[in-house]
Amino acid sequence: MAQVIIYTKMYCGFCDAARALLERKNVAFEEIPVDGDREKQAAMTQRANGRRTVPQIFIDNAHIGGCDDLYALERAGKLDPLLAS
Repeated sequence: MAQVIIYTKMYCGFCDAARALLERKNVAFEEIPVDGDREKQAAMTQRANGRRTVPQIFIDNAHIGGCDDLYALERAGKLDPLLAS
């Protein structure tokens, strides 16, 4: 199973939706909350090619993007193969 990392903030509906999709698929993921932590936010932004919004999702160190990107992969049938790698 692929390694999934998701950067999140508390009270973020998009973060909730991304987590919900991963949980429905029984995918184990590491969640990194960035609330009020400038170092973690900076690391996320650097890793996400300058994107500062949450969630930012990575599968096997590949930047997937945010919640909309995750759901777009799901709709296109491309998420399961990424998660199976």
